[in-house]
Order: sequence, then C-alpha cells, then structure tokens
Amino acid sequence: MAGTVSKIIHFHDGEEFIDDIDFALERFSYLASKYGHNPVEGIVLWDSIAVRDEEGIKLFRVGEFPYFRGTLKLDLETLRVMERYLDELESRWDELSVEEINYFVEMLNEALGEERVYYDAYSLGLDRNTAYIIINLVALNYLEGVLDGKDREIFEEAVEVLLKYL
Repeated sequence: MAGTVSKIIHFHDGEEFIDDIDFALERFSYLASKYGHNPVEGIVLWDSIAVRDEEGIKLFRVGEFPYFRGTLKLDLETLRVMERYLDELESRWDELSVEEINYFVEMLNEALGEERVYYDAYSLGLDRNTAYIIINLVALNYLEGVLDGKDREIFEEAVEVLLKYL
C-alpha cells in the first residue's frame, strides 16, 4: 500500500480509546464522503474477531457476540457452536490474552469444521490494550491541502484525536 504507514497503538482505557477512535473515524468518513479520501484505511483492535457468514465478513469484539448474533446469516447449529466458544471467551474477559483468543478461535474453527472465524491481532503482534492502525499519508496530506472553514475544523479535531495515541 503505497503512501500508508502502519502503527501499533497502546492505550490504557479501552472504552475511552473506542470513543476517541469512533469520534475520529466519523469525522474522516464525513470528509471522505465529500472529498473522496479517508486517511484511516483500517484498524484492528486486540480483541477484534471477524466472522464469515452468507453475506461476507462481519467484525466484532470479544464480548459483543450476543449483540451481533441477530445480524449473522448462519444456520442455527453453527450459531450454537460459536456461542458456546465465544461465551467461554467472554466469561474470562479480565484475564484473556491474545494467545488465548487465538487458541479459542482455532478450536472454534476446528469444531465448525471450516475456517469461518478470523483473528488477526495475534499475527499482527498485538497485546491486550493495543490496536493496529493503517493511515494513508497521501489522503491525509491531500485533505490538509484542500480543506478550509468548517471542514478544516472537523479535520483538525480528528487528527488531534489520532495524535493523542500516535
């Protein structure tokens, strides 16, 4: 990916980090809808798990499975197997490590008989309370050069939040 930089971000308060990143991503998404360039190309949290269903890949965090259960287009038996494993993960939330999540995902896929659940944080080298972010410097530079007025304020707010963690 030419013009991008990847970085592992460390944070202390997961909920504050999520709120901050949501704040920045909303602003960048708004600007991308107007100007066609989004500086944040991707972010993976240490506890992000992806599930492939009939519609594609859906991403959620460990502990959020009950909320996404209704959105997954999977047969009931597959959902039950997933629920059993993911409930076990959630029950151990305070002590979970990246290695343990990876192990559970491997066991879950084995129980499903196919690779349906993905966990990239382990292969990216993340630890608890870390995230992997991909920033497009070309898009960031472009927006810096073309924005003014209210859009510039929105851009600067989003960049300020990112810099808090970078």
